[in-house]
Amino acid sequence: MKRLYCLLGLLLLCFTGTALASSTLEEKVIEHSFANGLKLMVVERHDTPVVSAYITIGVGSVHETSETRGVAHLLEHMLFKGTKTLGTTDYVKEKPILEEIERVGSKLDALRLQVGADPSQIAALEKELVDLQAEHKQYVVKDVFSNIYSENGGSGYNAFTSKDLTTYLISLPSNKMELWALIESDRMKNPILREFYTERDVIHEERRRSYDTNPRRRHYESMVNNAFNVHPYRNPIIGWHSDIANLSPQKAREFLQKYYAPVNTVIALVGDIKAADAIALVDRYFGDIAPGTPVPIVSSVEPEQNGEKRIVDIFDAEPRLAIAYHKPTMPQKDDYVFDLIDQILGSGRTSRLYRSLVEEQQLATSVSVYGAPGSRYPNLFVIDAIPRHPHTTDELEAAIYAELDKLKKELVDETELTKVRNRLVTDQLRRLRSNSGLARLLTSYQSLGGDWRYLVTYAAEIDKLSAEDIKEVANNYFTSANRTVVVLKREDESI
Repeated sequence: MKRLYCLLGLLLLCFTGTALASSTLEEKVIEHSFANGLKLMVVERHDTPVVSAYITIGVGSVHETSETRGVAHLLEHMLFKGTKTLGTTDYVKEKPILEEIERVGSKLDALRLQVGADPSQIAALEKELVDLQAEHKQYVVKDVFSNIYSENGGSGYNAFTSKDLTTYLISLPSNKMELWALIESDRMKNPILREFYTERDVIHEERRRSYDTNPRRRHYESMVNNAFNVHPYRNPIIGWHSDIANLSPQKAREFLQKYYAPVNTVIALVGDIKAADAIALVDRYFGDIAPGTPVPIVSSVEPEQNGEKRIVDIFDAEPRLAIAYHKPTMPQKDDYVFDLIDQILGSGRTSRLYRSLVEEQQLATSVSVYGAPGSRYPNLFVIDAIPRHPHTTDELEAAIYAELDKLKKELVDETELTKVRNRLVTDQLRRLRSNSGLARLLTSYQSLGGDWRYLVTYAAEIDKLSAEDIKEVANNYFTSANRTVVVLKREDESI
């Protein structure tokens, strides 16, 4: 019965309207590789005249060095600013001012790093930079991409940067796909780092507002940074303040020109478009772009953790607890097992941790389970919880370990196991039903693992797993030597 359910799930991935397609997802995805290394995937769904377009570049913060931390996130911001043709009233007149802004800004950054630098020289350069930026404003056309897209029926225009990837996305009427190709190929060919220092200041403020003073993000950042000693997953995507302050247009430009290129790019077009037309369109607009440099594999390997790490972060907020265990990533078997454990422990109000900690013992106001911080390299299995007053994080931690011990000692019964298996497959199906959800997953898995067919084989791999597999993984990974515990609390509170 389980295997039948999985097969039905794969067929349902191709639902269009109310009719069940006769082919599976694997048959529906049309792939094409271009001479410059660009990868295109097309899925035809002609029920509505809309296409979701995802462009994923396989570069993220994990690929940064100590000299470029924060650059991928900064570039996400900068690539909304336009090109030589978009976002400017006159690029020929704008260009010399941009060059002068970069010269003064670089000189100012260098002077600020000098010990004993003359404050008057710094002030003079700051004024010169402000004056140049004011002069430059006359050439700037704000929000050019979003305005063009919205005027042409676009929706969901956005971008995001993760540890592993950078993605730009939009859904458009199918008769506007040539507009999409024109805009996005121009962004890849002719990007301009317009308003660089202004945007850098914006990110400084984002860092202060959304990370330094946000207890949830501060807690998460402390957990990730302390769980990893060597691997660049330890670094925040946004960068540290000193990283942001020392990013230069030259560093950003070099990173951009090297990696934001066809050889690292996957495009998915899902919706009302014919595959042959999509291939011809992408070839016409993207096919002449230089391949670029393949993103290198991160050679740093996190050493095995041989003892518990325990961190207390003093912050004026309600206490929080995070417990993180190192684990492998996809497509290793144990990673599939952790997907089941995630469901058993933390998926919704019927999960073990919610029932035990929130409802029955009332030790916590909330509890969540998730994987972090990326998926390309070995990562973390995290349990995050907030104690309910007057209970402490000590009580909460002990109760969490008691639940983990049950997984170590007792086999999950077949009823519960079937339930979580089915929920995993159903959740995947739900994401794939929308054009946008399918486009996102196709580009993500193709970029992360080199093969989007992870989506096709996922249900069958989950179906192979047993209660014995869960017990074995729990005993192998849920050890004190493999965990990092981070407690956030006020200075006057007991843990």
